[in-house]
Amino acid sequence: MWLRSGEKGLDLSVAQVMGILNVTPDSFSDGGKFKQLDTALKRALEMVEQGATIIDVGGESTRPGAPDVSVDEELARVVPIIEKIKEYSDCWISIDTSKAPVMLASVQAGASMINDVCALQNAGALQAAADANVPVCLMHMQGAPRTMQSAPRYANLCLDVKTFLEQRVEACLQAGIKKDHIILDLGFGFGKTMDHNFALLNATHEFVALGYPVLTGLSRKSMFAQLLNRPLSERLAASLAGAMIAVQQGSKIIRVHDVSATMDVINVLNKVNSFNK
Repeated sequence: MWLRSGEKGLDLSVAQVMGILNVTPDSFSDGGKFKQLDTALKRALEMVEQGATIIDVGGESTRPGAPDVSVDEELARVVPIIEKIKEYSDCWISIDTSKAPVMLASVQAGASMINDVCALQNAGALQAAADANVPVCLMHMQGAPRTMQSAPRYANLCLDVKTFLEQRVEACLQAGIKKDHIILDLGFGFGKTMDHNFALLNATHEFVALGYPVLTGLSRKSMFAQLLNRPLSERLAASLAGAMIAVQQGSKIIRVHDVSATMDVINVLNKVNSFNK
């Protein structure tokens, strides 16, 4: 299975790692650390050196309670770093945004894919993604980012998430987005309780069976804090366990803060799986 964006190809016969680069002052894990262009570029190149094939650039925090960011401010944060990464590396660059103008400007600046936590539901986003003609990741979220964790409930967790994603896939296809440009994300931590998150992780293979690559983002999530009573700085082991389970369940893109350690996990799994071919 290959994911293609223009002349770029990404081999999804093995899991790929997406490194998180938040150029924001307030993201939950690394807000403020990489908002300067030079430190952001250094971090991006470091993650590529460690094995990340995709760098996911985000200019607006989606943590509960985070303030809204204007289009102009988000553009000022993400476009310069996308241009810089493209200047120094041929890695895939993903733009983590829900705003149509940011999607288009980012792709024009060199982004290879769009990663939207709102699954292209915001004004103009669906058409922008179709016009950009790059792969797009559709994420499930119950509610809105600012209030999603207030009281998440589901009649049937997996069926509800699956129905939403299938509806968004159909909307994409109707808008002219290619079937082989669609990626699915179950939205861990976005309108889910701890048990919802772990139940979805256990059922990831059911979403893989829909026929689209699945992206999994579990890195340093609060689900691990709730289960293990670990602060943010002590969630690496749990994040790695989650990544391993996700890959074993069939997830093809693992979105993480800790690239080097995650690559170790994936390389061990790949070595073991090589004996089954």
